[in-house]
Amino acid sequence: MSFKSLLGRQPFRIAAFSSLVLLAACGNKEPQAQAGGMKVPVSVITVQPTSTELFSELPGRVEAIKDAQIRARVSGIVEEINFEQGADIKQDQLLFTIDAAPYRAVRNQAAAQLKNAQADAQSAKQLAQRYERLIKENAVSRQDYDNAKARAMQADAAIAAAQATLESANIDLGYTKIVSPVAGRIGRSLITEGALVSAANATHMATVQQLDRVYVDVTRSTAELTQLRRAMADGSLTSAGEAQAKATAVLEDGSNYDQEGVLLFSGVSVDPSTSQVTLRAVFPNPDEILLPGMYVRLRLEQGVIPDALLVPAQAVQYTSDGASNLYVVREEKAQSVPVVLGPESHGQYVVNKGLQAGDQIVVEGFQKIRPGAPVQTIPWKGKQPAGASDAAEAPAQEPAAAAEPTEAKSSE
Repeated sequence: MSFKSLLGRQPFRIAAFSSLVLLAACGNKEPQAQAGGMKVPVSVITVQPTSTELFSELPGRVEAIKDAQIRARVSGIVEEINFEQGADIKQDQLLFTIDAAPYRAVRNQAAAQLKNAQADAQSAKQLAQRYERLIKENAVSRQDYDNAKARAMQADAAIAAAQATLESANIDLGYTKIVSPVAGRIGRSLITEGALVSAANATHMATVQQLDRVYVDVTRSTAELTQLRRAMADGSLTSAGEAQAKATAVLEDGSNYDQEGVLLFSGVSVDPSTSQVTLRAVFPNPDEILLPGMYVRLRLEQGVIPDALLVPAQAVQYTSDGASNLYVVREEKAQSVPVVLGPESHGQYVVNKGLQAGDQIVVEGFQKIRPGAPVQTIPWKGKQPAGASDAAEAPAQEPAAAAEPTEAKSSE
């Protein structure tokens, strides 16, 4: 072999040998990294059975205890508005004055008719008494005597009719002074002085609402009521022991109303169009924070679950089909476990199926893991669910990263 041939093949051999050394080094690097067993740190809680009060939140509207619409009961011109708009008023306080002259004249006419009827009755009565004496002496006929008695009775009936007419005229005259039927807060006046109001159309003039106490009306489906009764029957839910269920109102800004209410009743009939029943709670409202028509959420006590397993809402994962999962740490590995969730209580879900007492639940850090991944458990620093334990493995030292192999060098 010539010297030139040796020079031509030597660089090729050196390059091929270097490539083989580099491939061997890369092939050894992955097993070393896997052997290191890197653990992902996650925050966990240990769930334990605990007695838990169960609540439900339902949307509702505030209604006034008394909502009196002030309407015209006689027709006429409004002469005066006798209240300050938006003020607190008393029962029987004067609100509006309607022109009373026409009704006063009708009243006077009815009074005159009554006097006329009384005079006619007196004359008819005296005639009947005179004929009663004469009939005994056969001085008048029986027919004349009967006619006199009938006229006396007709005169008495005329008096009664005149009295009724006078009473009706007095009532209409009284309606020209419009007073409040209830005590409460009056809104704006819907008419002005000089306006014509009509009894036939019952002109709406103002509204008075009692606000020191208010109702909150909500609806609930019959399916939820049936489920609640079943839970009570099988013992998984027990009564809270109160004569009347307590209620809390959650305002539109998310804060709780500072006055506690009670549930008055649950409807006994079902709305056929919605399959729901109506519930009503009553709340004290001394500062008039709750106003009629306001939207609130009503939180109602349902009962007590004696051995509930609670997990924070943030620990729950949802699949694309809507199923619920939790990451549970078993044998130092994260496992995705399907669960059946019950009601929510104070930001925590009751787990009906899928968990056991003592299970460690991943609350934070599950975004960085997958099922079967090794994890390093750290006690969760957030708000612990009732009965949960923060006992978890102490943080261990992270294993040192495997040293990468050095690149082999070849010599010519």
